[in-house]
Amino acid sequence: MVDNTRRPLLVTGGAGFLGSSLVRRLEAEGYGRIVIPRSRDYSLVEEAAVRRLYEETRPAVVIHAAARVGGIGANRDDPGRFFYDNLMMGALMMEYARRYDVEKFVAIGTVCCYPRDTPVPFREDDLWDGYPEETNAPYGMAKKMLLVQAQAYREQYGFNAIFLVPVNLYGPGDNFNPSTSHVIPALIRKCVDAQDEGRDEVVVWGSGKATREFLFVDDAAEAIVLALQRYDKAAPVNVGAGFEISIRDLVEQIAALTGFQGRIVWDPAKPDGQPRRCLDVTRAAAEFGFRARTPFAVGLERTIRWYQADRAARR
Repeated sequence: MVDNTRRPLLVTGGAGFLGSSLVRRLEAEGYGRIVIPRSRDYSLVEEAAVRRLYEETRPAVVIHAAARVGGIGANRDDPGRFFYDNLMMGALMMEYARRYDVEKFVAIGTVCCYPRDTPVPFREDDLWDGYPEETNAPYGMAKKMLLVQAQAYREQYGFNAIFLVPVNLYGPGDNFNPSTSHVIPALIRKCVDAQDEGRDEVVVWGSGKATREFLFVDDAAEAIVLALQRYDKAAPVNVGAGFEISIRDLVEQIAALTGFQGRIVWDPAKPDGQPRRCLDVTRAAAEFGFRARTPFAVGLERTIRWYQADRAARR
């Protein structure tokens, strides 16, 4: 276990969806000094702000979980912003971690780093076998530069940076904004809202044929903490649950769990995104003992109930 009794552990994005779960896990594991920089105080795309963050906090460990994220629509609308913000945050946070003698840097990547037609299951050795799927390639490439930087810094400076590749996350507290949400919260909102408003159909992007893998957010937080404690190698590591489900089957499950009994209308004019996604998760199990704990049906129901309760409270 990393000793942060003298110097704090810094978690970028610590107030966000993944970050909040991660901070809870770290606290449960006994990490007492945790710094969570807020964007209103430190813009991580600006060098002066990043330098000031390190000067003021002097962390022993950094977990870089901050990211500009969104679904297919958001990535298509703002590809330049997704590329620039993620590239700059990663490059600056790791460079100043090196300058300020951070003992370990945990970089959180994304499944979007993988090439569009990667054979299933995705193995870490396949990361450089092609260009990412076009709808989220700028985001995926920006995040993949964290891997390049981590390996280069390890080689030249002996800097201990690791790179984790989580699959699509979901769970309570997710982003349900229809303009920026990922597929699970977007579908949950559509079904719940349609049912509450008495509408008899929901429209879903694409053909329904694409497949995805999903990891419950608390399981992802557990994986990150295990890697922090046990993994110190240059090779990237997938973090996932090791299964895939078609978007069509996913919609049917969400409709059943929300009680929506209307029609599902598919819009083939909208993109499916990457044809298939499913990770090989054997390296995470072998290197730091991570296996996903939460059954998908259980996690999905917990997420739906959270959204329904939050929606009622907001009213």
